[in-house]
Amino acid sequence: MNYFKLQKKIFYSLIIFFFLISKPIHSLEVEGIAKVIDGDTIVINKKKIRLFGIDAPELAQHCKKPWIQFNFVTLNKKYKCGLLAKEKLKKIISKNKIKCKGEKYDRYKRLIAICYKQEIDLNKWMVKNGLAVNYSKYSKKYISLEIHAKREKLGLWKGQFDKPWEWRKKNK
Repeated sequence: MNYFKLQKKIFYSLIIFFFLISKPIHSLEVEGIAKVIDGDTIVINKKKIRLFGIDAPELAQHCKKPWIQFNFVTLNKKYKCGLLAKEKLKKIISKNKIKCKGEKYDRYKRLIAICYKQEIDLNKWMVKNGLAVNYSKYSKKYISLEIHAKREKLGLWKGQFDKPWEWRKKNK
């Protein structure tokens, strides 16, 4: 067998091997009216969806925001930041049709997805408005929006809060 025929066979064998071992990536789409569970989880057509790349405060989580300022002294007030994140997400979604696009499920069988209300990326909107943070353990996609919200002191960034994953660790 000559050298070129051998190379050709190896090449075709590698292509066949690659297709046999690789899993095709299927984009999964869910569309419909959403029920908001919390600031980073919704349900559409009985399918639970976790908003990709973000982490919102837990429903039971409290944060602090400035209440009264005297010269250089600020008195803070506790508020239910997890509940606020849920309510703000609920408000922007309203009764509109939501479209979510994802590729995989998490260990809780939730589709990990980016969700849209028309052209609005809801994941992005939550971080941009300081209602959630970039979940850097899984993605860096929204880090610039988090920096913007922090610089502008929007939402959570007005006061003091534990990152949601830190709060969960402390409150198990």
